[in-house]
Amino acid sequence: MIETTPVVENMRDYYARRASYYERVYFKPERQDDLRAMEAWLPAQFEGRAVLEVACGTGWWTPHGARAAAQWLATDINEETLAIARAKPMPACVRFAEIDAYTLADLTAGPLANGLYDAAFAGCWWSHVPLSRLAPWLDVLHARLAPGARVVFLDNSYVQTSSTPIARSDAEGNTYQQRTLDDGSSHEVLKNFPSFDEAVSHLGPRARRPQWIAHTHYWILTYELA
Repeated sequence: MIETTPVVENMRDYYARRASYYERVYFKPERQDDLRAMEAWLPAQFEGRAVLEVACGTGWWTPHGARAAAQWLATDINEETLAIARAKPMPACVRFAEIDAYTLADLTAGPLANGLYDAAFAGCWWSHVPLSRLAPWLDVLHARLAPGARVVFLDNSYVQTSSTPIARSDAEGNTYQQRTLDDGSSHEVLKNFPSFDEAVSHLGPRARRPQWIAHTHYWILTYELA
């Protein structure tokens, strides 16, 4: 099991407190073209598959990715964000479960019980995983997937005119932003912006044929498990 760190605990608290207005970020005018393109692209990636979604948050991406899926388990550790996701209209294949992304324990709550999923998706999660934990976390994820599974990660690119400035970096190369919530509280949030080569370096030997799609404000990484 991967141990919890203060950075991870702070992140959990930050997103729980931000849950009710988290989706404001998706209404930035300059990001609309990217968002519409990705929302249209996602359904075909998971058509007919049993999909494990990691850190679904308020469920922004879930109805798009799940539109043509056979089964979809959307997971998150925060009940505050899950409550918002559960209240949205969703495809009939979608189920929700409160599950820690770092352990992916208790997947018996999902439609496949102890079975293996043949696809996985995470939107805007990779960037919040400390660099030292990416490889072990990916091993945990891959252990829940069947050979031939399709994996799709989607996350933010750094754009100076749209992104929150980087406040500092640490000895491992992680970068951090300083963010203020509506209640006036200030939070340091880990937010990494990898290149294709940097992302691929963490994937491990099971990842086959990685592909990178670069939008202006977002990137997408896809691959297949051996």
